Amino acid sequence: MPDGLEVRGLCKRFGGIVVADAIDLAIPPGRILGLIGPNGAGKTSFFNLVAGVVRPDAGRVALDGRDLSGLAAFRRARLGLSRTWQNLRLFASLTVLDNLLIGTRRYPAERLAALLLRPRLVRQSDAAARRRAFEVLERVGLAAFAHSELGRLSFGQQKLVGVARALMNDPRCLLLDEPMAGVEGAAYGSIQSAVRALARDGVAVCVVEHNVAFIRDLCDEGAFMFAGRVLARGSIADLIADPRLTELYFGT
Repeated sequence: MPDGLEVRGLCKRFGGIVVADAIDLAIPPGRILGLIGPNGAGKTSFFNLVAGVVRPDAGRVALDGRDLSGLAAFRRARLGLSRTWQNLRLFASLTVLDNLLIGTRRYPAERLAALLLRPRLVRQSDAAARRRAFEVLERVGLAAFAHSELGRLSFGQQKLVGVARALMNDPRCLLLDEPMAGVEGAAYGSIQSAVRALARDGVAVCVVEHNVAFIRDLCDEGAFMFAGRVLARGSIADLIADPRLTELYFGT
């Protein structure tokens, strides 16, 4: 049985600032964990460490029982670890479809040898990637915008494209960094539906989000971070109801 995401003893210090203080966290397949806490708690830094964007000082990250420690970010992505970004990191001048194709986990056309020696395989892979992209866009309600320039979409729709691009990697674990920041209207429900569908398929999901109502409705449970440490884990409702945690989150 796959293990999902498992983090043990994750540590990181930037000078005198500790962003990860011996973090232990596990997310089984098919579960959605909400990571909450005040700004500066270390939530995005935790994502950067897990995804391989930042190298930890100590600790271990494993996905489905495979140790990812020491692997570069792109290698972790190829093994099924996907993430989104607060600031989108999409290509505004490209179409929505092209932005999704960039997120394909294995694409033979990236290799010159395949382009020259196996053109038929490249054509087949490209056709399969396009079919997959339209399926993902249908799931998030953006199929009608496939050939639209990304920069012409609303910010909420662009956030959805970011989620859709992460889905193109066929993730085993998905890290969502503030997916609801700046999002309203129909995109709200579309993101929830897409994430729930992933969990039903056995994907481990971790969500960083300040929209408490969204994360309470979506997540199976939550973990509260402060000063680079996980202080508590339980239901989102219980975490928010804890007076000690509430004071740390919202202040006095």
